[in-house]
Amino acid sequence: MISIEHLTKRFGAFTAVDDISLTVHQGEVFALLGPNGSGKTTTLKTIAGLNIPTSGRVMVGGIDVHRSPKIAKRSISYLPQRVVFPENMTAREVIRFYGSVRKISKTAADAVLEASRFNGASDKMVSEFSGGMIQRLGLAVVSLPDAPVLILDEPTANLDPQGVKRFREFVSGQKQCGKTIIFSTHLLAEVEQLADRVGIFVAGSLAAVESVENLRNTFLKAGTIEDLYLHYVGVYDEHE
Repeated sequence: MISIEHLTKRFGAFTAVDDISLTVHQGEVFALLGPNGSGKTTTLKTIAGLNIPTSGRVMVGGIDVHRSPKIAKRSISYLPQRVVFPENMTAREVIRFYGSVRKISKTAADAVLEASRFNGASDKMVSEFSGGMIQRLGLAVVSLPDAPVLILDEPTANLDPQGVKRFREFVSGQKQCGKTIIFSTHLLAEVEQLADRVGIFVAGSLAAVESVENLRNTFLKAGTIEDLYLHYVGVYDEHE
């Protein structure tokens, strides 16, 4: 469903992503795991068509994202790392606005909002929302279109434990519907709970692609998340 071939992205002299290749299968939940600044967000933005590759290409459903962006983006729904909505709009107004952009009726948009369990806050101003509530509204917007590919950048940021639980239910439900989901995180627990496979990002490079079971076993040997990253840097260097 998603194919990344020798993707490199530079910003001036800085290389954010360095020659990565990766395939995410249809119906798979794939996690990008790595510390801040490791290239996860740049990779997701490039898949979503928001960054132009310096070299390489990204295919979604067999369509080149950057040669045919309008066609490719019909298959994608994207949640950015930092979600921002107009503070003078209510949650209902936000969801209806994005619904109209995607040609979704008000009734259908309202149904998505209700399913997101805003518990009476649907008609409150965004200015009254906590960071977690804004993140939940972002997830509601992402689920508006029936897009086969969901791209989620740090989706559990700002969520309280109840919000994380609901997010996990959201991912499980979307997977059951056959959606392909790729998300970024620096939390090993999120990978273990949600992902089928994981790509380890370190310093702009894709150091390894692992099953969750292999990752768990490696972590038990490494001891800390920092040692885990160092382990994969070492493995990556050995194959240079």
